[in-house]
Amino acid sequence: MAKRSGATIRSGASRPARASVCSRSTIPWRHWCRSASSTWSKPGASPSIAAASPVEHGTRDCWMSDLDQLFVTLRQRGGSDLHLSAGRPPILRISGEVEALDGEPPLNDDALKQLLSEIVSPEEWRSFERDGDFDFAYALPNVGRFRGNYFRQERGVGAVFRLVPETILGADELGLPDAIKKLAELESGLVLITGPTGSGKSTTLAAIIDLINRGTPRHVVTIEDPLEFVHQNKSCVISHREVGKHAESFADALAAALRQDADVVLVGEMRDPETISLAIEGASMGILVFGTLHTSSAAKTVDRVIDAFPADQQAQAQGSLADSLMAVVSQVLCKKAGGGRMGVHEILIRNRGLAGAIREGNTAMINSIIGAGRGLGMQTLDDALAQALEAGLIDGYEAYLKCNDKRRFQQFAG
Repeated sequence: MAKRSGATIRSGASRPARASVCSRSTIPWRHWCRSASSTWSKPGASPSIAAASPVEHGTRDCWMSDLDQLFVTLRQRGGSDLHLSAGRPPILRISGEVEALDGEPPLNDDALKQLLSEIVSPEEWRSFERDGDFDFAYALPNVGRFRGNYFRQERGVGAVFRLVPETILGADELGLPDAIKKLAELESGLVLITGPTGSGKSTTLAAIIDLINRGTPRHVVTIEDPLEFVHQNKSCVISHREVGKHAESFADALAAALRQDADVVLVGEMRDPETISLAIEGASMGILVFGTLHTSSAAKTVDRVIDAFPADQQAQAQGSLADSLMAVVSQVLCKKAGGGRMGVHEILIRNRGLAGAIREGNTAMINSIIGAGRGLGMQTLDDALAQALEAGLIDGYEAYLKCNDKRRFQQFAG
């Protein structure tokens, strides 16, 4: 786990003054910007950093950080991630593919250190230099929030930033199935959203929390590392907590949430047995708990939860999970045939058969349970991929890459 400091959310609008007084001659790609109508969202804008459009930073003239300008370019190009590495030019991930910025030279280590140090406090930079790894969140007004990680690598320093849109995409905009939307109506229990890194788990969870926020008034506590999506209070009171800033660990924050009159708790990542145990405990106490795991199917998710416990505690864990698990959504992010990306989901919903299979340790039955539960909106990942393929939303090779049963899609292996 990356080292963290107490102040990990930075804002482009509130950056320390030191970033605005550096000499133009010593820092590459620095640009003067004036408040004006925002132009970063124009499609087809030039990707060149030097030619990037000005961004509105309020009502006064201001210096724009070189890194901020890269964030603007990322947003202009419709990218999801920015990769910076000593010895390489800036790289964007767009629709799942990585590509270097045209015409931009490789970054040397000293220049990249200067670039990265501009958006964190001196204390945070010293923490990174000491530990060699640092997680934080950064907000750039009118552009978005970014989840950042600094690290050391063979050629020097490196960083990866994930764009977290300021506007939360709704369930309909994401095309979430009705079975997933209905999870927002649950009163209690454990719901697990799973998938590999970068599969859109946080985006799906944000859409579900947004549905809750528009419904019955509740107290919602979100626990993330770092804080990503920020929800404005609508029907609900929402408390956002960040690990490393507001609590020492997910487990500490979750234990506290059980004492904070929470109706709904979102756990950004269930990393350890203590956090998993507390999530199950909270669900058994009548709280609706959402969590994430890096598993690729519903059956593997149940196995992962049980295997997190010592052997002499697994029978008890099976009983507790059988009583509390309400749903598992395992998702992948696929390239769409016409450009862009879309989520494809395996959906497991609680029924009597699921509780019995978990209690007996018979997770091999879960796919059969899903097959018999199509009327409830259940579906396997491979069935969902086949439907997307038949509808022309994805191509056969993408289905083959993302499926669980390769034999089913072997004809598209290319």
